[in-house]
Amino acid sequence: MTVTLADVAARARVSPATVSRVLNGNYPVAAATKDRVLRAVDELDYVLNGPASSLAAATSDLVGILVNDIADPFFGIMAGAAQSEIGGQDTPGREGLGRAGRQKLAVVCNTGGSPERELTYLTLLQRQRAAAVILTGGALEDAEHSAAMTAKLGRLAAAGTRVVLCGRPPLAGSEAALAALAFDNRGGSRRLTEHLLALGHRRIGYVAGPLERTTTRHRLEGHREALRAAGVPGDADTRELLTLHGPYTRRSGYEATLELLRRAPGLTAVVAANDTVALGACAAVRDQGLRIPEDVSVAGFDDLPFSVDAVPALTTVRLPLAEAGARAGRLAMGTETPPPGGIATIAAELMARASTAPPGRGTREPNGGR
Repeated sequence: MTVTLADVAARARVSPATVSRVLNGNYPVAAATKDRVLRAVDELDYVLNGPASSLAAATSDLVGILVNDIADPFFGIMAGAAQSEIGGQDTPGREGLGRAGRQKLAVVCNTGGSPERELTYLTLLQRQRAAAVILTGGALEDAEHSAAMTAKLGRLAAAGTRVVLCGRPPLAGSEAALAALAFDNRGGSRRLTEHLLALGHRRIGYVAGPLERTTTRHRLEGHREALRAAGVPGDADTRELLTLHGPYTRRSGYEATLELLRRAPGLTAVVAANDTVALGACAAVRDQGLRIPEDVSVAGFDDLPFSVDAVPALTTVRLPLAEAGARAGRLAMGTETPPPGGIATIAAELMARASTAPPGRGTREPNGGR
């Protein structure tokens, strides 16, 4: 049911005229009264009128792309590819897409990983009657936030906004999303660890991402599934000893790898939650006087552009980020048919390179030096 200005007035215990004054900002209102009105607006999720040019339409020409960190190539690649489709840039075989009437304005919203900011951006896009919203990357695993997101996306969809998830699993109990393009993080991680096991590694450290993210959990689950299937000895305590969580940053990879080498001097391989973390892991291994891969193999995830140029080239798992982003853009524009059931799993591909090799090729001293 659509929330009206009268509903807000009733919740705030003021007249509709007072609500109008607060929202228009064209008449002085007591601070306490203003606070009550704005609180009622948020509680009822009241949608303000969007731009005058879109009042007669269900949606505007705005598309929002939500990312955790635009400086992270993982998000930047997807957002850039989606924006190219949304902005109507001409590509071979699709000339004329950029003509008037086919273009949309793509706005990238950087949440910084904040669940509050994620909801705030969605509210702002709802108020502007966004034509579509694309949410990229893993979701926060928090029951309260998940419920709020389900409700928010449901309202967006009910108002005619296309909701597309890119690299994010579908929300449980929500039919709001037009399509969910989910990466096979679990399967990709399992294949990466199977690669290391096939090389002969048994003491493998794992530098995971933040505990509360779906991407972190799925990649860690795939890693541990491979270990169990191979019958690698070790109880739950041992697995936890060889697993450290942190942000998806180079510094996190560096500090966690130093700690793993301290905890387990016989470590022969380190798996990093993503390629940026893997760069930090490589630096930590070298700073301990060890060689890659002769003494310690290092692997990452995502196959970001710099991975192949690392020295040695980084073994990783390739996610087709640009392809997924472009597909999300087409779904947002309505130029591609949604997948059957609204959900598509995007395969992950193992990229075996020079940073991994069989263990025992180097001669390690007890203190980690050479």
